[in-house]
Amino acid sequence: MKLGANEMMLDKLKLRKADATFRSLKKENNLYDFSSNDYLGFSRSAELRQAIDEAFKKHPRASNGATGSRLLSGNSVFAEELEKEIAGYHQTTNGLIFNSGYAANSAFFSCLPQKNDTILYDEFIHASVIDGARLSFATRYKFSHNDLEDLEKKLKRSTGVCYVAVESIYSMDGDSADLIGIADLCAKYQAHLIVDEAHAFGVTGTGLVDSLGIQQKVFARIVTFGKALGLHGSIVLGTDLLRDYLINFARPFIYTTALPFYQLLALKTAYRYLLAHSGLQSTLQYKSSLLRANLPPQCQAGCHNNIGAINCIVISGNAEAIEFSRALQSKGFDVRPILSPTVPKGSERLRICIHTHNTDSEILELCYHIKQLSQ
Repeated sequence: MKLGANEMMLDKLKLRKADATFRSLKKENNLYDFSSNDYLGFSRSAELRQAIDEAFKKHPRASNGATGSRLLSGNSVFAEELEKEIAGYHQTTNGLIFNSGYAANSAFFSCLPQKNDTILYDEFIHASVIDGARLSFATRYKFSHNDLEDLEKKLKRSTGVCYVAVESIYSMDGDSADLIGIADLCAKYQAHLIVDEAHAFGVTGTGLVDSLGIQQKVFARIVTFGKALGLHGSIVLGTDLLRDYLINFARPFIYTTALPFYQLLALKTAYRYLLAHSGLQSTLQYKSSLLRANLPPQCQAGCHNNIGAINCIVISGNAEAIEFSRALQSKGFDVRPILSPTVPKGSERLRICIHTHNTDSEILELCYHIKQLSQ
């Protein structure tokens, strides 16, 4: 007998519950934040909020909404000037704002690579890149994480135009890509390097590409505003030609209502606030180092080389990771488990995010409880 939609959904959800992979939404809490991507505390900054509100008062005639897509009625001189301004901060030519990092990645990889082209992506790349690549007609291969030898093997097999996708700092492990080595390989094989800076932007200045000074070796960058900037949206950075192409062929851009003026103004204000408070990166690095130095030795292996705010403790098994997380939450610390299939089975983990607003005593107390629970 043919199953209906309701029966199919029930069966799949039962399987999720049986193997501890069932997802549910969590409400806000009063726990110490060690889970969000708000690394610099911008989303809770009263000073930044005041600066945004003061800036908005200067535009009393601004509309509440965008009223349509950028190609319909949602474009403005302000939006185009902001894209130019942001591109200037990243020492590149131009950019195109998207409503989220997911939209930017899925748009880029679904419309740029063509049939008989090749997409190579790190095995730990974000799901948005994989989903975009699936929508393209290009051949796609993953290469072993941060493995330049495996990447070169795949580059030798590539056909057509080749695109190589990496994250500068990876969202699950918190480690950084060997961008210089990868950029050199791409140059050697005439491949186009695309770097997702979601978890490096704001944490390493304006991103790892800028910190390393390799802007000219990177074909495109995706910078998201929902992490360290504490807001929403993203931008694809590249040439004027790339911007024109995305405007014409990127469906998530063409058919999506644009960001409203208030959000664009908030982005402009937050970018300037970030550049005026460069000391926040040093504070974040100090607090991240404090966590890593005080974790029990068996928990340090997964994050001792990390340069960002993300740290992970591998705890094999969904049920085990959930139990460890709940134990920490009962002590007042919001540490979340990352479960398979989000990460490969056997590499389930606790993902611990450090923020500038985490006090030293909070960090040390968290490490103490991790030590106790690890025993």
